Amino acid sequence: MSDRRELEQLYGLHASICKAFANPTRLRIVEALGDGERTVSQLVELLGVSKSSASQHLATMREKGVVEFRREAGHVYYRLTSPKILQACRLMREVLIEQSERRHVLAHVGG
Repeated sequence: MSDRRELEQLYGLHASICKAFANPTRLRIVEALGDGERTVSQLVELLGVSKSSASQHLATMREKGVVEFRREAGHVYYRLTSPKILQACRLMREVLIEQSERRHVLAHVGG
């Protein structure tokens, strides 16, 4: 019975972390942090979003365990908690591209 409960908890955690990726800006932040840690100001410049927006997204991602930060010389540097997060996001994007291509082919065959 314990294994089933643990599995349900794992599914719950999985669903929770997936919520962190339910926003295009957060996905762009994951991609940007895939190159290494960055400050909020660097993310603002790179992504073209407001500082408050970037900070809110980072807070959500931090709450879900996707990013972590460190302070140094008056700056806060954010990084992904695991490189596997970037891999998972890129893998999902590949699935979406394949689905899109498949739909495109089927639309041309059917039309």
